[in-house]
Amino acid sequence: MAAYPLKQLLLLLGFLLLVGISSRVDGATTKKVMKKITAINKKGPYLGVVVPNSFEMNPLLQSGSFVVDEKFPYLDFSGRRFRVGKLEGEKVIVVMTGLSMLNAGITTQLLLSLFRVKGVVHFGIAGNANPELQIGDVTIPQYWAHTGLWNWQRFGDGPDDELALESSGDYTRKIGYLKFSDYNNDTEKGKSSENLLNSVWYQPEEIFPVDGIPEVRQHSFWVPVSNHYFSVVKKLEGMELEGCINSTCLPRTPRVIRVERGASANTFVDNAAYRQFLNSKFNVTAIDMESAAVALICLQQRTPFIAIRALSDLAGGGSSLSNEAGMFAPLAAQNAVSVLLRFVALLFS
Repeated sequence: MAAYPLKQLLLLLGFLLLVGISSRVDGATTKKVMKKITAINKKGPYLGVVVPNSFEMNPLLQSGSFVVDEKFPYLDFSGRRFRVGKLEGEKVIVVMTGLSMLNAGITTQLLLSLFRVKGVVHFGIAGNANPELQIGDVTIPQYWAHTGLWNWQRFGDGPDDELALESSGDYTRKIGYLKFSDYNNDTEKGKSSENLLNSVWYQPEEIFPVDGIPEVRQHSFWVPVSNHYFSVVKKLEGMELEGCINSTCLPRTPRVIRVERGASANTFVDNAAYRQFLNSKFNVTAIDMESAAVALICLQQRTPFIAIRALSDLAGGGSSLSNEAGMFAPLAAQNAVSVLLRFVALLFS
């Protein structure tokens, strides 16, 4: 008879243990975290400041302009740290994304899903595709595109041939293509030979706007920044920026420039031919790995957005400056921070 109550007791303890475990893992967000998010949001809305990595974020945090919130200095969530505070007197949440489109998109979506955010400013450094600009210049493109989504055409097909799945609306030939044989280094009788890689056709992203019909896709290639934010940037075009690293100075003082287009993809572009293609085909200036992802999320969430990118090198080389990125990346990062601070001060003045 003594074994029966013991068995029942063990079953009861097992049940309680399972209930306790399920209460801890049921749902990605605990009650404690949700309570903190709610408290942070009561102080909002905030301007979201999104930055790719610590190399670009540290100059901001160390500038003295970022004042941490005393009660809620940060929230750690899904591997990200959302820093709460003020920048130039404006309430902000600063978050680092990590490298690449995927990380940038995930982080921006978390920012907009968790917090009351009235706008997003993304900043960092970028490669340069525009030969008229130089290292240290801070560019603010009006449009961003993800140029890494392709339909890779089979060998033998050309511009007049329909792409695979084009008829179903999944892919298009409206944006343009890169033909690899145009960049062959060898020729046959003075004429470029065909390349087995053939061509890749640039594709728009599928987007699902928050105010649209769920699961009904729309498409977007060139994503515009906020018209209001872009107009504010014009006031920055005369500001002074750093042009020297110790005793090494740039040929001219860097400047703030509004440009037409920037491009992002999961590719570090250190190739002169591709740089020239992006500039001639799409009029791209800034090349990076995150901005278009942030732009696409903000487009879907109907949140005002702008990206500030300081040029750290001429992608693929070609300037008179040796070891461009390694030497001038810190200067470019600091210039990006300087423009960010001035922009925030003007935006809500």
